[in-house]
Amino acid sequence: MNKTMKNRIVCILLLGWLNVVMCWASVTVTLTVDEMMPAPAALKTAEKNLSIVLSEINRAQKAKEILVTKHLPMDDFSLKSLINLWAVTPFYCDDSEVVERCWVFKDGTMMVSHIPLIITPEDENFGFGTYQEAVVEFDKYGRLTDFRFALDAHMAESMERCGSVVEKETRMIILQYVERFRTAYNKKDIATIEQMFSDDALIITGKVTMSRASEMQPAVAKVEYTKQNKEQYIRNLKLAFARNKWIDVKFSQIGENGETGGCGGITRSKVDPTKYGVRLRQEWRSSTYSDEGYLFLLWEFPKDGGDPIIHIRTWQPQWVGGKEQKPDDDISTLGAFDL
Repeated sequence: MNKTMKNRIVCILLLGWLNVVMCWASVTVTLTVDEMMPAPAALKTAEKNLSIVLSEINRAQKAKEILVTKHLPMDDFSLKSLINLWAVTPFYCDDSEVVERCWVFKDGTMMVSHIPLIITPEDENFGFGTYQEAVVEFDKYGRLTDFRFALDAHMAESMERCGSVVEKETRMIILQYVERFRTAYNKKDIATIEQMFSDDALIITGKVTMSRASEMQPAVAKVEYTKQNKEQYIRNLKLAFARNKWIDVKFSQIGENGETGGCGGITRSKVDPTKYGVRLRQEWRSSTYSDEGYLFLLWEFPKDGGDPIIHIRTWQPQWVGGKEQKPDDDISTLGAFDL
C-alpha cells in the first residue's frame, strides 16, 4: 500500500469519527408558546441559535476541548457568561431533542428555562449533584443575550404559577435577577456581585462552627454571624473565591412556609412599592466549607427602570443545636426590615 493510499484511509477514518462525534453532539430545539399567544417571528431563529450553542457545548465536552465561540449566535454578555461557567466546570446537554416552553415578554425578548445539563467536573467531588438546568434569554431577533444556571426546579415552578398576568411577569423578572445573582457565585464573578449590592448595603453572613469540647461539656455546634458593609463583604468574598477551587451555590424552596413552596416567599413592601423581599433556602458547597441555611434578600426595583439592587442580605442556618429553624418563626422576612 503506497503512502497516498494510506493518507486517504486515515482521512476517511478521521472524517467518519468526526461524523460520529457531531451526530452525538447535535441537539435539536423546539420552543413552544402559550395557547392564545401568537408565536413571535424570531421564535424559529431562537430555536436554531440555541441548537447551535448546545451542539457546540456537547461537541467540546465530548472531545474534551475548549468551546469554539467565534461564530456562536450570542452577544458579548451571554458569551462571557457561558465561557466563565465552562471555565469553572464543563457540562453538556443530556437530551438530543429539547422541547421547552418559551416565555415571550412585552418588548419581544424571550426566555427559556429548564434546559437540561449534566455537570462534568474534573474534580469528582464538585457540587452536590450532577444535574443542572440552565436559563437562556434571547433578544427580539432570536440572538442569545444570557446563559445562566437556573434555580431549583421546584422554586421556579412555585413562582411561575403565582398571580395575575402582570404579577407573573414581575415575578419572572425577579426570578431572572435571583438566578443571575446565584450564577455569579458559581462562576466567581465578583464584579457582578459587587454591582448588584447597593453602596450602603447591610450584609449579615454566618457560618456554623463547633465549640471546643471539655471534660464538663461536649462540643456543640454554634453559629457565628458577621455584620458587614459592602466593602467588607466584597473583600472577604474575594478571599473565599481565592481559597476555594470550586464553589457551588443552589437556591430552592421559595414559599411562605419555606418547605411547601408557594408565592409567599416573594413579598412587596407596604411602605415602599419598589422594594421586594425574597426568602429562599441556600445550599453552599465549596472545596473548603459547606452549609445549608435560609437567605433573605431585600431588592429595590427602581421606578425609572434601572437595574435592581440589593439593600439587605441576611443568612441564617437551617439547623442550630439540633433544632431546625422554621422559616415562618425564625427566618428574616420583609416585615423585619420594611422601610
